[in-house]
Amino acid sequence: MEYMIMPLKRYVDFQGRSRRREYWMFVLFVVLVTIGLAIIFPGATSTTAVTGPNSFSYGAHTTFSLPVDLFFLAVLVPSIAVQVRRFHDQDKSGWMCLIGLIPFVGGIVVLVFMLLEGTKGPNRFGPDPKGENYTDVFR
Repeated sequence: MEYMIMPLKRYVDFQGRSRRREYWMFVLFVVLVTIGLAIIFPGATSTTAVTGPNSFSYGAHTTFSLPVDLFFLAVLVPSIAVQVRRFHDQDKSGWMCLIGLIPFVGGIVVLVFMLLEGTKGPNRFGPDPKGENYTDVFR
């Protein structure tokens, strides 16, 4: 549970490094809260067709609930910050997050980077978040 809320404690901290565990536990936290909010506020996920005279459809209208919107706004900055720190863990610039804006393939590329292990030992962004005495048992 500590890793789930650690990015919220480091809300606007774009410096340093973050482990994969911290990133993925935060992603799990966001998914679980989103599912919980979708259950509590089912209007946040419903789509209704808006029809006018003569049954002409004006398109789909999605209704959003205020709590879901507020939650997404609250986790936007920590989500970007933890992603920047994950790139720092791999000794890459935080600007690599912008790759996710490339249509179709950008999200996949960022996903692959988030799955990769960080550099062992200190790098230009700080000490290893796993600690100096961390040894990989699967060498």
